[in-house]
Parts: sequence; C-alpha cells; structure tokens
Amino acid sequence: MPLNRRKFLEKSAVTGAGVALAGAVSAPGAQAAEAKRGAKRYAFTVLGTTDLHGNVFNWDYFTDKEFDDKDHNDVGLAKVSTLVNRVRAEKGRRNTLLIDAGDTIQGTQLSYYYAKVDPITAVGGPVHPMAQAMNAMEYDAAALGNHEFNYGIPVLRKFEQQCRFPLLGANALDAKTLRPAFAPYSMHRLRTPHGRDVKVAVLGLTNPGIAIWDKANVQGKMTFPGLEEQAAKWVPKLRSLGADVVIVSAHSGSSGTSSYGDQLPYIENAAGLVAEQVPGIDAILVGHAHTEIPEYFVTNKKTGKKVVLSEPLKWGQRLTLFDFELVWEKGCWKVEKVGAKVLNSNAVEEDPKITKLLSDEHEKVVAYVNQVIGTNAAEMTSAEAPYKDVPIIDLINHIQADTVKQALAGTEHAALPVLSQAACFSRSARIPAGQVTIRDVAGLYVFENTLEARLMTGAQMKAYLEYSANYFAQTAPGAAVDPAKLTNANGTPDYNYDVVSGLSYEIDIAKPAGSRVTNVRFEGQPLADDAQFVFAVNNYRANGGGNFPHVAAARLLWSNSDEIRNTMIAWVKAKGSIDPAAFAAVDWKLTREGTPVF
Repeated sequence: MPLNRRKFLEKSAVTGAGVALAGAVSAPGAQAAEAKRGAKRYAFTVLGTTDLHGNVFNWDYFTDKEFDDKDHNDVGLAKVSTLVNRVRAEKGRRNTLLIDAGDTIQGTQLSYYYAKVDPITAVGGPVHPMAQAMNAMEYDAAALGNHEFNYGIPVLRKFEQQCRFPLLGANALDAKTLRPAFAPYSMHRLRTPHGRDVKVAVLGLTNPGIAIWDKANVQGKMTFPGLEEQAAKWVPKLRSLGADVVIVSAHSGSSGTSSYGDQLPYIENAAGLVAEQVPGIDAILVGHAHTEIPEYFVTNKKTGKKVVLSEPLKWGQRLTLFDFELVWEKGCWKVEKVGAKVLNSNAVEEDPKITKLLSDEHEKVVAYVNQVIGTNAAEMTSAEAPYKDVPIIDLINHIQADTVKQALAGTEHAALPVLSQAACFSRSARIPAGQVTIRDVAGLYVFENTLEARLMTGAQMKAYLEYSANYFAQTAPGAAVDPAKLTNANGTPDYNYDVVSGLSYEIDIAKPAGSRVTNVRFEGQPLADDAQFVFAVNNYRANGGGNFPHVAAARLLWSNSDEIRNTMIAWVKAKGSIDPAAFAAVDWKLTREGTPVF
C-alpha cells in the first residue's frame, strides 16, 4: 500500500511539530507554597501502558470467563481506566499525560474480530474497540509496536485514522524516501503557575524486528533502523525545539539482546542502550518484553545523568507512573527529580464508562468464539506440552502437514516427505471431548502466524532440533526432575521451543546444550544427512524469529496468507470431528543416559 505522504505531513504539523496537546490548571497546593518561598517549581505525572494486545475487558475469550492467572493478575483497559482516573483526580487532570508503548491491536479474539471478521477497513466499517477505549481515556500518544503490522498496513492506517492521538514511530521509515512514515514525536504543553509552560516531548520508537517478523506486510514499503541511531537523531532536535522534558516511548525491551541473532544489524531490546548512549532523555517507557520493571536507572555514558526506565508488564496488568519534579533555573525548566513506580490493575474495578462503551462489541465476539465447529473424541490439553509429546500439539502439526501436502500436490516436490514444527503457545489450551468451538481451536494458536513450506535436509533438521533443545535446563542423571524448573532455560520462552513431527528423536537433558539430540530417525531408520524434506513452518520462524538455524535461508516452496489458526478452524469445520487416535504419537521424549525422564 503506498504511503500517504501528504496526510502524514498534515498530521505531523499537528502532532510532531510542537502544538500543545494538553493544557494545565494550577498546580497542587504544595507547589504554590514553594512558589511563595521564591523557588519556582512544578510537578507532573506521565502515565504509561504497553503491550495491551487487544485487551479491553478483564476477560479471556479462549476460556470464556474472567481472566485469571497464578498471580491473580487482571487485564484490560477498563481496569487501567479506573487507575488513570484516580491518578488524574489526585494530581490534577492537566498535570498528567497518558502514553503507550505499543502492541495494541493484536492478541485477543476481540482485536482479531475487528481486523478480520468485521474489519475496520470495510466501507462503513466499525471503529476498532482499542481506538474507542483509548480515545475515551484520552490518551496523548502511543508508540507503534511490532504486532501493529500483523494485519497489514491498511488495517494499521485505518486504526491510526480512528485514534484521536498520534501513533509514533521515529524509526518506521518509508522505504522509498527514508522519511518517517508516521509522526516521529508529539509535543505537549503543561501550564504552570509560574508563567512559562513546560514543553514535554514524547519520542516514539518501534522494533526493528518488524522487518523480519512481518516481512510479507512491510517489505518494499517500510524499513526499520535501530532505536539508538534514530534517538540520537531526534532527541537533539526535540531539545532545539524547546522541549524541557524528553520522554521516549520504546517498543523495545531493556536487555540489550535480540531473538533474531545477527540477521539484522539492529538490537531488538535496545531501550537500555538508548538511555546509555543518547544524551538528553529523561525517562523511557519500555515495552515489548512483557516484563514488570517498576523503576530502573541507566546512567548515560556521555553526561553521567541517570535516566529512569519503567515497564508496566503487559495486557493492562500494570500502569506506570513517572513522577517529575521541575525547577525554574536560568530562564528555563530543569528536571530536578524523576522517579517511577507501577500500579496493579487487580486492585480496582473496571471503569463502567469503558465497559458500557464496548459491551456490544464484547458480546458479538463472545457469540463468535462460541460457535460450534465440530466434535472431539477425547479431551486434549497443553498442560504438559513443554516437556512431553502430547496430542494437542500433534494436532497442530497434523493439520499443518496435511495442508502443505495438499498445497504441493501435483508439483515437483509432491513426493517429498513433509515434516512440521509447532510450539506450545499456551499452557492452558484445552480442546474438550464432545463439542468443539472456535475458541477451543483458536486458544491453541494465539498468534497471527501464517504457514510456509521450506526445503530442508536431514543434517539441517538435526541442527534445528539441537537448537530447540536449548530450552531445557541441564539435569544430572540422578537428580530429581521438577517440571517447573526443567524448561525455559536461559529465558527461552515456550514459543521458541519447537517440536517436529515426522521424525522420532530423544533429548538427553543430562548432556550440555549443543549435544542433546540423539537417535533421530525417519520411518524407523537413522536420519540421513542428505535426505530432503518439505518443512511446514510458521512465518515467524521461517523469517528468523527465534534465530533457529538454516530455516530462514532455506528455499521457499509455498506460502499461505491465511493465519494458521484460521486454517485449523477451517480444517475442523471440514472434517466435522477430531479423533486423537488418528494422529497422536509419541515422536519425541526426554531422556537421561537412554532412560526416559517421564
């Protein structure tokens, strides 16, 4: 889709060029008292959310009940809105700003429904529930997340039109002009009791990994350079435009690591590096990593100044508060002190204003996900999937392999055997015995991944399996095995542990990483290094997500634009029934010195 440059420039004139987006009433009494003593001071608060992922209500559309987890977190903007209202009442409405760090329009069936089932892009289509909620909460700005691009640029542009606040992305560039395709920043004025307003700049930065993860949607249209490089370009400009305070909203974790290795010359989780390398930043709202960081200070190497970072977990479970204290010195405002903390959304009720606003949309989606599409002969769950070969993961691989075989029928590669990869995306996925609904199947595949077929060799598959086995913690032969401590070694998430169907193999967890996969067989015989296979793989993995070896460079034989989740729903509808006995098999197992662990 061509980028509308004129529209962007018009929007930039409003949001990027320094127009006031927030005024202020008089400061709290404490500030007035300070003023009487001669010191001109002003305090304000920036509230921040991130990784909302389509959560408006405290509701799990996959289980069809209120959200709950082992820590009893709640989710959703309706909860966050109550927290925001309380802070605004305490601080003074116009002494606050509300911003977000991205990943807004993907993640729940609510957001999926308004991208695909009743799309916002249709003529006369609906307003996206996330736009409705965030507009009602009066957000001031939001950075772009990588998942904003999952449904394609047209959906994102429509969402942008529907928001009454700017979507910021200083490092989301038009591929042809290399100019920002979205507003890079927004400027906000806060009125003080001392004459001159405080000018607060919010710089938005998104994740370079978009170029890999959503290659099909952005290639040739947008490019995504590194956060540090673009922050170094824009922060001095914001200061030259008179910004007294510079806040970065970064959809990028703070660890300095990347899941895609050296496939891109830019760091995935670069928020800490931005604070360390780029002078002139006061605070960074961190996103992308789905972690809780109430307050974290990074010292800038050039100035020695401490920059405060905060990440409010995910899904509206937390709200970050950056509290700023400013003093008037030598004709300008200086940040005297800034700290951060997070509030827990499970401590409040949902804001009835938000729940009432979107109750109709919610009910439509509940009805949609509860449609019966087939039957199932025996219950399947994913509770043990991270460390056992279970039928519910076999179902994913069975459908993927079946789909690829049909797609390649009649081609030169039709005779090659098909292998398939899948991961446990949710440990709470369940397909019950009896009637099966859309939400049962959708809950097994919670990401918007699409399916590809790549050409791989036996040697490459062995390397792939070995890399995947890094997921397990090394456990000595005689040591007790605790499933809770066995997985996620070195911070590897569940979605980056792949199991492969079509081969049988063992993973010896007593051995060090890199030498664990043994007894790899195909049709009962040792796997030959030069054997050729069609590999059914999701686009995230095929494009380099997780940095698995060989697959990103492997020859592409076929690809599909439909989400794997939809392919699975359509497969169950077409078959009318699921029988685990038809596809479930124990193809892999954990061992120690040849003895099965389970």
